[in-house]
Amino acid sequence: MIDIIILILSIAISVFVTLIATKSWINIAHKNKLEGRDMNKYNKPIVAEGGGIAVVIGITISILMYVFFKTFILQTMTHLIETFALLLTMFFAALIGFTDNILGWKKGIRQIQKILLTIPVAIPLIVINAGISNMAGIELGLLYPLVIIPIAIVGTTNGFNLLAGYNGLEAGFASIIFAALGIVAFLNGNVWLALIAAIIIASLLAFLVFNKYPSKVFPGDTLTYCMGALISCFAILGNMEKIALILFIPFIIEGFLKARIKFQAENFGIPKKDNSLELPYKKMYSLTHVFIALLKKIKPSHKVYEKDVVNALLISEAILAFIVLIPFL
Repeated sequence: MIDIIILILSIAISVFVTLIATKSWINIAHKNKLEGRDMNKYNKPIVAEGGGIAVVIGITISILMYVFFKTFILQTMTHLIETFALLLTMFFAALIGFTDNILGWKKGIRQIQKILLTIPVAIPLIVINAGISNMAGIELGLLYPLVIIPIAIVGTTNGFNLLAGYNGLEAGFASIIFAALGIVAFLNGNVWLALIAAIIIASLLAFLVFNKYPSKVFPGDTLTYCMGALISCFAILGNMEKIALILFIPFIIEGFLKARIKFQAENFGIPKKDNSLELPYKKMYSLTHVFIALLKKIKPSHKVYEKDVVNALLISEAILAFIVLIPFL
């Protein structure tokens, strides 16, 4: 019973703190001109940027309260090292993402520089020798913490950042992914990891109150970087690498599409006066472009809106989440 109470309290704290932090951040961002234009809308409204910082605050405070409850009420310190390694990984990723939000692409941060900057994000998991070094029956030894973990962290941190730019998309993607990872973690006996997944989802859903269409705040690289890093944390700490790989398929496809044009393409559509979207390029350089083209053919009106693209992408991710859960049904 006490475990359920702690879970409910942790989720409630995550929601409350994120709601307050997001609302406060919107005012701070506008006051300091940390703003961007909503490119999928015809009139290009100005929206607060970097809102992912509020999610980081919400998750952090909630997890620290969970650790407090666990230490002083449940009187156990199991998995505390892994929990703090996860938190530190999230901090490193969020710091890089927030810095990128402030400096911006136009200040000279190139793709290769962003990749190199995310390598240190893997340090917390490396130093605790996280995960199981046996993969597919092969004992990797030191190769796992020194090579596999950095590759995973760099890959998911940068990969999750590729498929973004639509109202509610990033937080929606992350919510579905962590729901699947959390359920699998729980069924595998990693209850502590499942609880952290619930905290993350609660914070993301609270953020979506302001980030859903039409957005009052964008998540920015602060959110995409830390969510990408956390996906690797869950995969490694919960021994769920294969499941995470399946859930990450849309981002892998996105990477291949973007690589065709050396990662220079934008995900946005071209908005018309009624805010319906047209393809920005003759070729497909993003899954968002693929779904714009596909939905234009399917819908009787042949008009595709931002909400349509977001819903289609999230449904696709939900299908992948269902697929990874089938073996546990």
